[in-house]
Amino acid sequence: MQTKNTKIVEVAAAVLQRPDGSFLLAQRPADKIWAGYWEFPGGKIEAGETPYHALVRELREELGITVTNAYPWLTRVFTYPHATVKLHFFRVTEWSGELHPHEGQEFAWQPSALRYLRTNRENSVNVSPILPANAPILRALELPALYAISNAKELGEAEFLRRLEAALHNGLRLVQLREKHYSRVELRALALKMLPLLQACGARLIVNADIELAREIGADGVQLTSTQLAELTARPDLPWCGASCHSTEELRRAEVLGCDFALLSPVLPTMSHPGEPALGWDSFAEIAGGCTVPLYALGGLTPDDMQTAWQHGAHGISLLRQAW
Repeated sequence: MQTKNTKIVEVAAAVLQRPDGSFLLAQRPADKIWAGYWEFPGGKIEAGETPYHALVRELREELGITVTNAYPWLTRVFTYPHATVKLHFFRVTEWSGELHPHEGQEFAWQPSALRYLRTNRENSVNVSPILPANAPILRALELPALYAISNAKELGEAEFLRRLEAALHNGLRLVQLREKHYSRVELRALALKMLPLLQACGARLIVNADIELAREIGADGVQLTSTQLAELTARPDLPWCGASCHSTEELRRAEVLGCDFALLSPVLPTMSHPGEPALGWDSFAEIAGGCTVPLYALGGLTPDDMQTAWQHGAHGISLLRQAW
């Protein structure tokens, strides 16, 4: 429990990722508290530093590398018996120099967390023990960068299923079933056609809004609407729970409810809601700042917007028509 005199220690932390999705963990050296535990490398933010500048300095001092590309990602607050830490996580995708343990720590590259889709394992790494504050980060790494939304009504079911199968073979791993003009019977029938295709590729199916249908068909999770966010008092008992948000207040509510990820929309003008005000990337970044769960950008985007989304704090993008 945090005491009245506990000061929050600001920390910059790095998720170093190779192109294949593997990521680096470092073991705390013997002369530090929690010695022997594994964590994402990083360190304290000094007075006058931004989290990014602290990240660059710490990785140079600890690992001997120079960061050349890093994206703001998640912020987590965790209370240890000795201190409360606020961790500013960045995904570091490019660096120069060879990794060198300047503080005598051990390094271990971990395989991409995406390989553990549908296993619901809490610990997908091959080293232990893991520093407690890092558990939610390991779970977040199981989410892919692209979140596709179904478009069967517009394409026709046969064509949609054909395109779904092709997208899955090309790497798609997260799909939301959202067909607002379908009856529940039609949704269930379509879901049962989709599930074998997704399961064969180790992909996840998220059902929009209908919690009971998600349970009934054995889907991986549910995507809560903003109305459900306001009404629910507990997170649905499903492996994964997403939330559809349009404001800072809704995003905070999703975090409090314990959702695993969220959508924030509309980022740009959309075909489905012509004339509706869009957030724009600056407002998206402002809302995303300090977010504790992976956040997908949605609305008016194409696959070419992925880098822009990362630069503004998103975990990835969600696509409807452009996904297929």
